[in-house]
Amino acid sequence: MFKITATIKSCFLLFLCCIGMSSFAQTAAETPGTAEFKISEVSFKSMGAAISGTVYRPNKIYGAVVLVHGSGQEKRMGGLATILANSGIAVLTYDKRGVGQSEGTYVGPEVGTNNIDSANLNLLALDAVGAFSELSKYIPSRTPIGLMGFSQAAWVIPIATAKNTKIDFMVLFSGPVATTLEQLRFQFYTEGNAKFWDTHSEADAREHIRTDPDKYQFAATDPSKSLMQLSIPGLWLFGGRDVQAPVGLSVENLEMLKAKGKPYEFQIFPAFGHNTAFAKSKEPVNEAIKWIIALKQKGIGR
Repeated sequence: MFKITATIKSCFLLFLCCIGMSSFAQTAAETPGTAEFKISEVSFKSMGAAISGTVYRPNKIYGAVVLVHGSGQEKRMGGLATILANSGIAVLTYDKRGVGQSEGTYVGPEVGTNNIDSANLNLLALDAVGAFSELSKYIPSRTPIGLMGFSQAAWVIPIATAKNTKIDFMVLFSGPVATTLEQLRFQFYTEGNAKFWDTHSEADAREHIRTDPDKYQFAATDPSKSLMQLSIPGLWLFGGRDVQAPVGLSVENLEMLKAKGKPYEFQIFPAFGHNTAFAKSKEPVNEAIKWIIALKQKGIGR
């Protein structure tokens, strides 16, 4: 891990803030149960740390997901878990390592460390695998169980899924299918400006991603390497006005993976920015729910 200067740290925080402000990222420990689902507090061990979370279990389960965080000091996502559970999707949502009630050490620019270093992404992937194993204890057989994540999770989830062949599917909101260094080049170019696409083209962005010198010297993580190893269904939901993740490049890489027979799908919501899962419109979340329920109907699930 390397220290981050004040200037670089402020740039990194652009990426951190995009998910951290979500109204769904509330602590769910004290959320009361309803007639539609039951709530259980859980704890599981991962790489020497006790990770604390909450399981939402509907009376009738069509599918199940572990919610995997974006960047930042993220707690469990009770609001989103409630929406999913009310639609028949069981959920395990947990406090990120070193955050809330979870043990371990949080890694991120706020504490002078690099949260997209390959070592940290692998550690977070192991936490997601542990959460998947815990959720599996609560789910009946023949139910599709997968990982659902946001932003940074697009690097974490492919690693986790490659580590555990029992994971049935993955859903990514605003998740870059690009290397960590490519994402940073794009992010530094847009500077988080919501009006970036009013004055720039996809060709501009691609040229910058291709030629801009890297500000960091660390090994890039390429999600395509893990995605090439997988054969499970995947769904990516992008905002057309995203200024944090390079959507055009991500779609191009997904198309190449699909051409090689990978069962990957994507949807683009032209008016949306980076927070596709947490926008006022629940259209992207509803599309994800429908997609998961369709997996159940196709007989996916062990």
